[in-house]
Amino acid sequence: MIILDFLSFLQQAVTPFHAVQAGEEMLHEAGFTELDLRAPWRLQPGRSYMTRVFDSTLVAFRIGEEPRAHLHVATAHTDFPCLRVKPSALVATKGYGTLNIEVYGGMIRSSWLDRSLSLAGKVVLAGENPYEPEVRLIDIGRPLLTIPHLAIHMNRKVNESETLNPQKDLLPLFAMLGDGARKDAGDAFLDFLAKECQIDRERILSYELTVYPTDAPCLLGAKQEFLSASRLDNMTFVYACLEGILHGKSADGIQCIALFDNEEVGSCTKQGADSMALPNILMRLYSSLGYGQDAYFADLARGFLLSLDVAHALHPNAPEKADLTNIPCLGGGVTIKAACSQAYAGDAEAIAVTKALCQAHAIPYQMFLNRSDMRGGSTLGSMLSANMPMRAMDVGAAILAMHSARETMARADQGALERLVTVFFSR
Repeated sequence: MIILDFLSFLQQAVTPFHAVQAGEEMLHEAGFTELDLRAPWRLQPGRSYMTRVFDSTLVAFRIGEEPRAHLHVATAHTDFPCLRVKPSALVATKGYGTLNIEVYGGMIRSSWLDRSLSLAGKVVLAGENPYEPEVRLIDIGRPLLTIPHLAIHMNRKVNESETLNPQKDLLPLFAMLGDGARKDAGDAFLDFLAKECQIDRERILSYELTVYPTDAPCLLGAKQEFLSASRLDNMTFVYACLEGILHGKSADGIQCIALFDNEEVGSCTKQGADSMALPNILMRLYSSLGYGQDAYFADLARGFLLSLDVAHALHPNAPEKADLTNIPCLGGGVTIKAACSQAYAGDAEAIAVTKALCQAHAIPYQMFLNRSDMRGGSTLGSMLSANMPMRAMDVGAAILAMHSARETMARADQGALERLVTVFFSR
């Protein structure tokens, strides 16, 4: 089943670094040539290329035989709300060892309690050149941590309201240190990392480590019509972008995917969508092909951008939270997201283009707008199209429990997403 390939990708993509690594492997197998941002480029029509931006953002593009026929760009984000481990991580409390963490993004905190959790990310080691440290990607890959709830007997009002202080209530349980834990017990976490990496502890200079749930994704429902998993926001579209550019059939134009980090914290980073990362890459692409700035700006003006991220589905226990007439449901296919505030990118023409693509290829679609008395989220589309003025449309897939440790979508919708991006790169 095709869905099994997506589930396998989900289990690999436990951090933005690992999502990029898994994406690179897919592209490499398909013949994409890796580019170094620090070196000159010599690009050719008819070839496919990819490049990493600071390890957690991935940009890939196919150059057709007639590169200026069109410019199509599809984007998604590689990050997700989670817990990140602080430096000097280990906290010793009466013989227990917990880890000091900080909250990344707008997570539903209570959903992370009483789960089996693990650690993954990068460990940075001392190298011969201080400006070129050695980087190791790691994934512990097994249940390692848990954040235990306080028992109901000690919090009788837990079912009435629950406020979790991240500095006090969300520290994951890591180890038993014993009553005689040394004052330097904080080194125990570095000892653990050193053993996992099989290196001397003294070489560890820093790390970026994500806490993630270890529960495997699964199909559920009377007919296995639902998919339950961590990181559906936004690995659904990371995978759809990869599948789309790999299977799109357009022989001309430029097809590009950009998978950005840091969307959940505002995108204003060197590898985020609100940076010059993608505009610079596209300008270098045009320059390497012998086209000037005027050609680049002209192609932006007639190009099209799909900004791809999840959307809120009608909740069966809270239908009043949905808009009165634009009510996306699980299984309704591609979700076109609109907002006159431009929190989502799009205009009437962009909506028409997206609907026409769906209609021409029998891809189901639906509309999402927030209730007029509720503030919604935002995505990459508006900031990208502001930095690269081109027509853009925010498109999603309806899910439940967005930003929970585990989210739910319709199994069939993943296929609709992948078909849309493939069609987008085929015309």
